[in-house]
Amino acid sequence: MLMLDWGILLIGLPLSGALLTFIFHTQSHWLGIGTALAINGSLAALLMQLFASAGTQHYPIGGWGAPLGIELYLDGLSITMLSMCSLVGLAVSWYAPAYFRMQSVDNRASTATDSVPFNKRSGSRLVWQTDKGEYFWPLWLLLWTGLNALFLSADIFNLYVTLELIGLSAVALTALTGSQEALTSAMRYLLINLLGSLCYLLGVALLYHAFATVDLTLLAERMTAVPATFASLGLMATGLALKTGLFPLHFWLPAAHGSAAAPVSALLSALVVKASFYLLLRLWLTLFETFNPAVPDLLGLMGAAAVIWGSLQALRQVRLKLLIAYSTVAQLGYLFIAFPLAAGHTGAWYGALYLALSHALAKGAMFLAAGNIQLFAGHDQITALERVAQQLPVSLMAFALAGVSIIGLPPSGGFIGKWLLLEAAISQGHWGWAIIILVGGLLAAGAIFKVIGHAFNQTTTPHAVQSVPAAMQWSALILAIGSLLLGLFATQPLALLAVGSPFDSIHSGSQP
Repeated sequence: MLMLDWGILLIGLPLSGALLTFIFHTQSHWLGIGTALAINGSLAALLMQLFASAGTQHYPIGGWGAPLGIELYLDGLSITMLSMCSLVGLAVSWYAPAYFRMQSVDNRASTATDSVPFNKRSGSRLVWQTDKGEYFWPLWLLLWTGLNALFLSADIFNLYVTLELIGLSAVALTALTGSQEALTSAMRYLLINLLGSLCYLLGVALLYHAFATVDLTLLAERMTAVPATFASLGLMATGLALKTGLFPLHFWLPAAHGSAAAPVSALLSALVVKASFYLLLRLWLTLFETFNPAVPDLLGLMGAAAVIWGSLQALRQVRLKLLIAYSTVAQLGYLFIAFPLAAGHTGAWYGALYLALSHALAKGAMFLAAGNIQLFAGHDQITALERVAQQLPVSLMAFALAGVSIIGLPPSGGFIGKWLLLEAAISQGHWGWAIIILVGGLLAAGAIFKVIGHAFNQTTTPHAVQSVPAAMQWSALILAIGSLLLGLFATQPLALLAVGSPFDSIHSGSQP
């Protein structure tokens, strides 16, 4: 079997799973979990073959390569993003069945009207709430299909198609709870996604008109410094920054992540915003790096503003999920600080990607833990989390361990990523960027300890609480432990990132 046959499975498996869970909706959770396990098995086989070959891989779909056909491409950068997707996806898939089952029970218990049909067989009064979990699986697996396809695609129009699949699936998942807040956030999210996609597509059209190809490799060979190049850079960078939620284009992100169901919030924060960042990075490294030296500084300044502003807003929040959502705005800023730093030090790219990977695991753990707390207490008000430490120690531990990585403390993956960024900044004498990175860590610590402090408070006020299944608590804890293991075993992920030298051909700076 050719190596990228496994890559094709990474696209075909979630797409087939989405169709099956839609048709056999009563068994959707078992089909969804089985699909997640199969995807991780295919990824493991692909990883073994990639390390055996130690190089990039190309596979023309149907035997037709560029420029006539669609070609898939795999290197260390894309396989790292695929691995991130599979790890978070498996944990969320394990978490989701119990979460939606508990929400259905809670919704039925809170139904106070007799106008809703009563199901004698199940004893439930509200039938449509039980369908939310069934709606989740086909949408989530379609999202997973788009993510895997984006990380493997090698032409700019095919990347647009995957962006649309990701965006529409994410919007539908955001609206899944059906609350007014979620529907409003989803509508805003939809409009922002369409605007970002339109900007990107206009850039694709300009490049195709000017250079007569959409293949990344051929474009890199043909592109010259003409007006179409600069216009496409501005359009595509703006559209992707909007989709990523980079400050000040972040205004849609906190409401969407804060109002969605817990497993959906984990997917949005851990994976969806990383997809558009990955695409911007891939386009920059492959096409645009030599054409406008002012763009990295602009992206870096926006990233620095995101770190400070997002952290301060997180400190002001009274709801746990909104605190985590604003923290996402801040953490995304670090990824863009790498753009100016990488101009003279390739290690900055490794730091940014390592931060993206550790952030995915940590932020996924945080949102899953927040979902546990919300189901346990019936709310996510930070000042009223008095019994969480006693009643949900595993979930609180998951939140705290994930916080270690978000702050950037050793021995976490977040520490490795920030250390590489700091090394790049200090070695070049860019003390301003270094100060931003350090201050951001201190502000993140304030937000994390704010939650933990209230969770350990004692109270005599009775609360109506419900137990949270072990599967939900351990899903969050395993992701949090994973974010710590990234710091203890950094050699292997960094070696994986280096396969195919996705950054070394651009700059001659030192590696980590």
